[in-house]
Amino acid sequence: MYHGKAGPVAEPAGRVVGRPELLAHRPDLAEVWDEADAAFPVRVTRSFLDRMNLDDPNDPLALQVLPSPSELVPAPGDLDDPVGDLRMSPLPWVVRKHPDRVLVLLTKRCQIYCRYCFRRNIEHGEQDPSDAELRAALAYAKTSGAHEVIFSGGDPLAVTDEQLFSAIDAVRPEVPVIRVHTRAPIALPSRVTPALVAGLQKRAPVWVIVHTNHPRELAPDVDEALARLVDAGIPVLNQSVLLAGVNDDPSVLQALSEALVERRVFPYYLHHPDAASGNAAFRVTFERGLEIYAELGRRVSGLALPAYVVDPPDGSGKIPVSTLS
Repeated sequence: MYHGKAGPVAEPAGRVVGRPELLAHRPDLAEVWDEADAAFPVRVTRSFLDRMNLDDPNDPLALQVLPSPSELVPAPGDLDDPVGDLRMSPLPWVVRKHPDRVLVLLTKRCQIYCRYCFRRNIEHGEQDPSDAELRAALAYAKTSGAHEVIFSGGDPLAVTDEQLFSAIDAVRPEVPVIRVHTRAPIALPSRVTPALVAGLQKRAPVWVIVHTNHPRELAPDVDEALARLVDAGIPVLNQSVLLAGVNDDPSVLQALSEALVERRVFPYYLHHPDAASGNAAFRVTFERGLEIYAELGRRVSGLALPAYVVDPPDGSGKIPVSTLS
């Protein structure tokens, strides 16, 4: 049974960079900051900032997390629910697209807020489910007949260890496989503590799916966090999003895939960017994406080649981009 309302992890002072410091580096963003932050939070961790080059307006890491005037301008193809989550939600904080899987959103909170996020425009009211809502979501997952429960958000590691473990325990033993989809090992690697790893290891099989888009995100503190998970026998996979100006280059994706494999992390998916309102600057055409992916396939082994997929707005679930041609 689930015990306790989900809530945010308390983060020690200094782990999140304040607005004044960021604007001191990028005063050009002062006019757009407040409006962008009101539409979708602007939040950057100290660890991620240390990997960014704020002197470069086209820095691929900064582009992912700092606001841009373009995100405030409507663009053709904008969708508020670009992957059909809302139409496939049988009750609040639950998404069910496949008979063998149930996705439970533990929170809307994240350590950083990626400007291309496909859920940036979906409103669930509060940032966290109420205790009753979460109990109902977990009860649904437990009795759904699903083989896997995916804990997502927001970021499921934005809640405490106790709350995450309680949620896992609430669906066991009926649901044997747990997936935790999180950017925390990349955005806030200090979140991957020995206590977190021990708790996940105790509850095996638990798979951790991380999210990184550029090889420069794999800094030494990230390496330590990933190694802590893998060394404990927890399988770690990676999902990337193909993003214009960030990684829409076969050489960048090659470097990322090879770096992940070296760290014993499997490159799982390369997502075609979802057409969320506000992220038009990141979008790549299907034609260009297929060109990039074909070249990537010529450069890396099958072990280092993620599946290139798109999640259609009808809520039917991921399909290979190649099937659209």
